[in-house]
Amino acid sequence: MISPETTSITTSYTTFDSPLGELLLVGEESDTAPGGTALASLSMPQQRGVAVQPRWRHDPGRFAEAIRQLRGYFAGELVRFELEFRTTGTEFQERVWRALETIPYGATTTYGRLAEVLGVSRGDVRALGAAIGANPLLILRPCHRVIGADGTMRGYAAGVEAKIALLTHEGALQPTLI
Repeated sequence: MISPETTSITTSYTTFDSPLGELLLVGEESDTAPGGTALASLSMPQQRGVAVQPRWRHDPGRFAEAIRQLRGYFAGELVRFELEFRTTGTEFQERVWRALETIPYGATTTYGRLAEVLGVSRGDVRALGAAIGANPLLILRPCHRVIGADGTMRGYAAGVEAKIALLTHEGALQPTLI
């Protein structure tokens, strides 16, 4: 049996000031990811109550590529992220999260359409919504692109205002003129 000490993975974090507010990036060591870190979480701590853990190491350098791509996204120069992810969800959650990655920049889909694509029964649409809501990689796995069948903005972990801002930024919504 392998002891936990010999299999421990170093978790690193940094923050990034985005147009939406402060984002917390959390990653785990990876031999294949840029900077040696695969992203495990990208969240808005003020919305989700995510807190830095004492065992995590503050290491902004490990996230240079992720931050470069986020800056490009917010500058309107990047429409697809090329980063390594390392998330831990149920098999169902991981399947839903991978499906989110197929929703193109500037487009939206509905919960019902996503359920149809994934072969999720009508009775399990709530489970689909819960899996989308548990997405640990805001923006990167674009759960903000899933809307209600009637076009309404349903929940978003970073808040509906952030969802509207992201969809407007991507051109999927028109800005509100006053």
